[in-house]
Parts: sequence; structure tokens; C-alpha cells
Amino acid sequence: MPIVRRLIPILAFIAVRVLAWTLRFRFQDRCGVTRGEMKSPIICVFWHNRLLLTGIIHGRFCPGRRAHCLTSPSKDGDIIARTMRLFGIGSVRGSSSRRGFAAIRELAAILEKGDDVGIAPDGPRGPKYRLQPGAVKLAQITSIPVVPLFIEYSRYWELKSWDGFRIPKPFSCVSVVYGPRHEVYQTMDDAGFEYERVRLEKILAGGGEGA
Repeated sequence: MPIVRRLIPILAFIAVRVLAWTLRFRFQDRCGVTRGEMKSPIICVFWHNRLLLTGIIHGRFCPGRRAHCLTSPSKDGDIIARTMRLFGIGSVRGSSSRRGFAAIRELAAILEKGDDVGIAPDGPRGPKYRLQPGAVKLAQITSIPVVPLFIEYSRYWELKSWDGFRIPKPFSCVSVVYGPRHEVYQTMDDAGFEYERVRLEKILAGGGEGA
């Protein structure tokens, strides 16, 4: 079984690259991250069920920017981390229930070094489309802006998982939108923090329309 688990990331990497060759990408950059206009690092957030093509998207549209993603410390998270590494993206292991504070410290150090950070803020266990507090805390600690990444498929399969994980069908169209930067303001109490959390959740839930 350990040998099989070691092979899964390689097979996943190959499968995603082959699938990507068949896809048509429509791309918008509303913050300048792909045009060299933004020299500072960003915290990039996207929904968990759009995770599949993030390695391809980063390599294709942001090849000059180093990036790391937050992945669960679980066995499934290990597979994701190993797969992302094949796409040239590093990983920090942690979740809201395990290694949460340690992961935020590691991500803050990565941002301070100048590298980008990617987070699926409703993962690793949901609820679906509910933004967990980690991304807000990280943005407040570092004063780094949050950039929503919107990914939509014209045709896709949807798995019966907690997040309704989506896999684009071959030869479908993929819409990729890097939204505008959003500052996350410092807060003095729980109510203020919840306001910022909900504000970012609504931005990401907007799907890029009118952003």
C-alpha cells in the first residue's frame, strides 16, 4: 500500500496535465499579479472543489512567482502536497483542527520571504463554501492582501464528496479570474473579526461577477 500511495501523486500529476491539454482557458487578471505589476506577495484563496487545476493555472499564468499552499496534515493532504510539489508548488501542513497556529506561523514566514500563499479556505472538511478563519488571521497578522481566484468549468463532473469536487470534462472551457486585491482590516473583537470573515466569504462566493 505505501508504494501505491507514493505512485498516486505521480499518476494524478500526469492525468491533470493530459486533461489540461484538452481544455480551453479564458483568463482575466484584475489585480496585475500575472503582468509583473504586483511585486509584493499575495494570499490567494479559492474554493476547495476548484483545487484540481490550481497547479496548472499557477504554472501557466504566474510562472515567475514562487508559491506555497496549505494542505491538511491527513493522509489525503499528503497526496495533495506531493502532487502540488510536482507542479512546483510547496506545501505547509495544517488545518483548523490540527497544527493550525503552527501552520499560520509558517505561512506568515513564507509571505515575509516574498512568496505567495494559496489557501482553499473551506477545506479540508468544510462546510462547503464557508470561509474558515485561517485566511483572515493570516492576512491580519501579515497585512498582506487577499486575492480571490475564481475558477469555473463550462462542463464538469461533480463527485459525491463533502465539497462536490469538480472535474472539468475534456475539451470544455475553463474560466480563470484573478480578482482585485482585498485588504483585511485589523479587528478589536470577535464581532469585527466575523465581519471581515463574512466579507471575504461573500467576495469569494461572488464567483468573480462584477469584481
